[in-house]
Amino acid sequence: MISPECSTDIILLSCPLSIRLVDIVTLVERHSRFVMQAKIRDNKTITVISALIKQARELPAELYKTLTWERGAEMTSHTRFTVAADIQIYFCDPQSPWQRGSNENKNRLLRQYFPKGTDLSVHSQQRLNSVARQLNERPRKTLDYESPAERFNKCVASIG
Repeated sequence: MISPECSTDIILLSCPLSIRLVDIVTLVERHSRFVMQAKIRDNKTITVISALIKQARELPAELYKTLTWERGAEMTSHTRFTVAADIQIYFCDPQSPWQRGSNENKNRLLRQYFPKGTDLSVHSQQRLNSVARQLNERPRKTLDYESPAERFNKCVASIG
């Protein structure tokens, strides 16, 4: 059965001296652990919502029905996203990262490619796509050693 839920987050990567130049918004489909990322210039609500709408439109609508978000100011216009993407947003309880476990794990994996203090302004969207592809092709124990891409493709085939 397909779990039509995803979890999303912004991973804040900064350059030295804690001057934030660029952020990454990430989307993780919970059933397959499939990752998508978008480079964004800031974490203002209009920027984040626009990036999420663009990502959501790239995938089969049947796979994304809900989105779980931590309680951040960047989602103050969440209704715009819900209307544009037809995806309901649910917010985690305060200080409850375990409610977004797939996303927290993905953030840990992303830190292998972009350690704290990384200046993301030198990395293109193509580089982010390459990292996402590597993560999506990496077998996971939690998926019985299938990769997120393999599991995601099975989900897509099952709705076809």
